[in-house]
Amino acid sequence: MEDRIMAYGGQAVLEGVLMRGQKALAIAMRAPDGQIVVHTEKLSGIYRSSITKIAFLRGTILLWDALGLGMKALTLSANVQTGEDEKLEGPLLYGTLAFSLAFGIGLFFLVPYGVGKLGQSLGLDVWSAAGLEGIFRLVLIVGYMWAVGQMSDIKRVFQYHGAEHKTINAFEAGAELTPENVAKFPLEHPRCGTSFLLTLAVLSILAFSFLHPLPVLFQILGRILLIPVLAGIALEYIRWMANHISSPFVHWLIQPNLALQKLTTREPDLKMLEVSIRSFTEMMAVEKSQ
Repeated sequence: MEDRIMAYGGQAVLEGVLMRGQKALAIAMRAPDGQIVVHTEKLSGIYRSSITKIAFLRGTILLWDALGLGMKALTLSANVQTGEDEKLEGPLLYGTLAFSLAFGIGLFFLVPYGVGKLGQSLGLDVWSAAGLEGIFRLVLIVGYMWAVGQMSDIKRVFQYHGAEHKTINAFEAGAELTPENVAKFPLEHPRCGTSFLLTLAVLSILAFSFLHPLPVLFQILGRILLIPVLAGIALEYIRWMANHISSPFVHWLIQPNLALQKLTTREPDLKMLEVSIRSFTEMMAVEKSQ
C-alpha cells in the first residue's frame, strides 16, 4: 500500500502539469493554439536506487532532484508558450536552482533571524526572540503565498495545481479519469509541497530556538546547515501522514497542512483537468513500458 501511496506526485507549471511516477515523468502543456503538448522522459536512477530506502537522507537528496525537475518543467512550459527553444540544462539549470534556493533561504530563514535579533536588541530575552523569529517566518510564508496568489498568471498556475491534486486523488480512489469525474474530487492532497513548507517552518521554530544562545556566526551557519536536515525530517513526516491518513488522529493532525493548501490551489476548469489527466496517463504509459 505504501508504494502505491507514495509512487505518484505532481507539480503545476505554466499552463500545464508535471506528473512524476517511480520510473518516468510526463509534462502536459496547453499550447497557445489550444493543443496539448506532452513531453515524457525516464527518471534518473536515483529514484530506483537503494538510497530511496534510507529514511531522512532520501528526502534531502530526492528533494534536490525534484527541484531540478521542476525547473526543467517550467522551462519547457515557458518555451511552449513563447515558441522559443532555449534549453535550461546542465550548469545553467543547477546554477539557476542554486540561486533560487539561496534567495529562498535568505528570505524565509535569514530575514526572520534578523527580526528575532532586532527583538533581542530591543529587550526581548533569548527564547522570546526565538519565538518572534518563528512567528515572523510563518507569517512571511503565509503572506507570500497569499500575495503571489493575487497575480492573474499565478492564479492559473494554482488552478493547474488544483487539477494535479484532483487527478491524483481520483486515481488513488480508483475512479475513471475523465474531466467530469476528476472534477468531483478534493483540491487538497496530503503530499502537497505547500504542506512540506508549513511543516518545515514549524520544525525550524523548534530547532532554531536552541541556536539563539550561541555566538552569532554559529547561529547563522547552524540555520543554513540545518535546512537540509529539517527538510529530510519534514518529508518523512509528510510520508508518514500519507501512509496513515485513515487514522482519526492523523486526520486531525493534517488539517493545518490541508487548510494552507487553500492558498496555493484553485478550482480548475475542465480543460485544465484534461491537461492534468493527459499528463498522468502519459506518465503511466511510459512507466508500464519500462
